[in-house]
Amino acid sequence: MSTTPIPEGFIIPDFGATTRSAAPTSEARTDYIGPASTGGPRKMAFICSKGNLDMAYPALIMGNAALGEGVEVHIFFTFWGLDIINTKTYDSLKFTLSGNTAMHMPALGRIKPGLEHVSMPQALGNIPGMTSFATRMMNQQMEDLEIPTIPDFLDLLQASGAHMYACRLTFDMMKLLEADLHEGVEGVISAADFIEIAEGAQVVFV
Repeated sequence: MSTTPIPEGFIIPDFGATTRSAAPTSEARTDYIGPASTGGPRKMAFICSKGNLDMAYPALIMGNAALGEGVEVHIFFTFWGLDIINTKTYDSLKFTLSGNTAMHMPALGRIKPGLEHVSMPQALGNIPGMTSFATRMMNQQMEDLEIPTIPDFLDLLQASGAHMYACRLTFDMMKLLEADLHEGVEGVISAADFIEIAEGAQVVFV
C-alpha cells in the first residue's frame, strides 16, 4: 500500500505523547507505540455540554465502555449538559430535527431503497409535535437496542464506579439545588477543579 510522502520540514504534532521515536518519512511507521503511560491506571475525562437526548448518550455510552475496560472515568456536566444529571429534567430530554442535518429515518428504506440515507428536511422540525415524535422515535430505538434510559444509565455508571461532577458556574447560573442532582454526582466543582482531576486523562468533549 502506497503512502503519501510527508513534505520536507513538516513536523508531526506530538499531541502530548512522549514515547515516540522518529521514523524516516519515506517508510511506513513501525515504531509508534501510542501515547505514553502516566505510570498509573488509564484515565478518561468526559465533558458533557449539551442537554439534548442525542447528545446525552455518547458520553454515557463511552464512559460505560471505558469502565468495562477497567478505565478510570470522570464526567463533568456543564452548561446545558447539567440537564442530564438534573432529576427534574433528565427523564424528559428532547431530540429535534432542527439544526440536525444528519437526521435520517431508516424505516424510509422500506418505501424506497436509498431514502434511509437522505437527510430529513430541516423545515419538518418546525411542525408542531415533530420534536415529541422524534424524541419518542429515538427513545424507542434505544429501547429496541436495550440501551438504558438516561436515569438508569446514570445509576449504572454510579454503580460501576464513574466519578460525576456538576459545573459550579452553570449550577449557580441556573440556580439549582444539590438536591436536584442525581445521587451519583460527587460534587459541584469549578472548571479549574476538573482540570486538576483530569490531569493525565484522555479528554473527550461532547
